[in-house]
Amino acid sequence: MLAVATFSSVRSANRTARAAERSLLVGLRPVLIPSHDDDTGERVMFGDQHRITIEGHGGVLEVANGRIYLGIGLRNAGSGLAVIHGWRASPYAQGTPHVRPEVDAFRAQQRDLYIPVGESGFWQGAIRDRADELYAPLAAAFDSGGRIVVDLLYGDHEGGQRAIARFGVTVEEEGAARSANVIRYWSLDYDDPRGRDG
Repeated sequence: MLAVATFSSVRSANRTARAAERSLLVGLRPVLIPSHDDDTGERVMFGDQHRITIEGHGGVLEVANGRIYLGIGLRNAGSGLAVIHGWRASPYAQGTPHVRPEVDAFRAQQRDLYIPVGESGFWQGAIRDRADELYAPLAAAFDSGGRIVVDLLYGDHEGGQRAIARFGVTVEEEGAARSANVIRYWSLDYDDPRGRDG
């Protein structure tokens, strides 16, 4: 009888501890959303000295000097510092199902990009090699207009609470990108209520 009572007590204590830990983490969780229309534009410089301007609630897809430059204006609507660790991008075809990408499909950021709680910031990425598998389809989107999706892998400042935010970026002819909107979120550290491919 004593063993049963002890087991129940330990199990209850473990549940309480897990609930407390989950509650604490929720209080530190970052959530990336598009920047607001009235946010100040971000002037972003790349390692090769190329610069782009990302307007509020906007995205950029630009081809210059044989290189592709991308950017999205962001805000952190969560309650913890957001650090962007990786990205992937591709043209979007209407009706394509939204399947959570594998973590090893992401390209690492050359530097960690962070967005403070309640503040605006940006993401940037570049493709400098014409032989890169993404170069041709993104260059075609630049030429003809359309829509691309950008997946951002991010988490808290300790590398936990990993999540993926999928953004849809509307591209007009000659690469002008007017808007960036969230399409889907996936948590990598917790069960997704929609399932992995939801």
